[in-house]
Amino acid sequence: MEGVVVRRVIPSDNSCLFNAVGYVMDRDQSKAAELRQVIAATVASDSEKYSEAFLGKPNAVYCNWILDSEKWGGAIELSILADYYGREIAAYDIQTTRCDLYGQEGNYSERVMLIYDGLHYDALAMSPVEGAPEDFDQTIFAVQKNRSIGPVEELALNFVKDQHRKRRFTDTASFTLRCGVCQIGVIGQKEAVEHAQATGHVNFQEYR
Repeated sequence: MEGVVVRRVIPSDNSCLFNAVGYVMDRDQSKAAELRQVIAATVASDSEKYSEAFLGKPNAVYCNWILDSEKWGGAIELSILADYYGREIAAYDIQTTRCDLYGQEGNYSERVMLIYDGLHYDALAMSPVEGAPEDFDQTIFAVQKNRSIGPVEELALNFVKDQHRKRRFTDTASFTLRCGVCQIGVIGQKEAVEHAQATGHVNFQEYR
């Protein structure tokens, strides 16, 4: 297959997971509000499956929580969205170079790819050449009989390993961040989240 894997940067606005999924599924980076509604409706419709033990909070509380545009999504939301779209979602973690696959029990025939840096999700796409416009992106790939997506899978993994070598990830336990708005320094994900909740500032840069 000709082409290169590229990282399409999604705005850092606490909804990057949803907008990254919107981009790879629908080529639309503004689907966060709609996809949050989808998740809330799915969770509300099955309180047995989506129990407090599973969600970490009561079903109704979770549904209100996920509708808040300031709240971040993760594994629960990705597995629901994979089933909603009927496609596997491969989420590559730059720090560990691991790939978590969501929706694989659905035996779906297509897959999309995201990349995660410890705090933020971006979209992965196949582009004919480096620097080509997004119009040429391919974001949906056929899953083969062996459950791989062929050469694209190796290209994606090599891309993730390259991002890892360049340290394009955030070690969320011990990283030091500076708020891009007020320049205050924070240590670790916990402090960053607390600062974001207290101030509404979500533009952090890692510094050493």
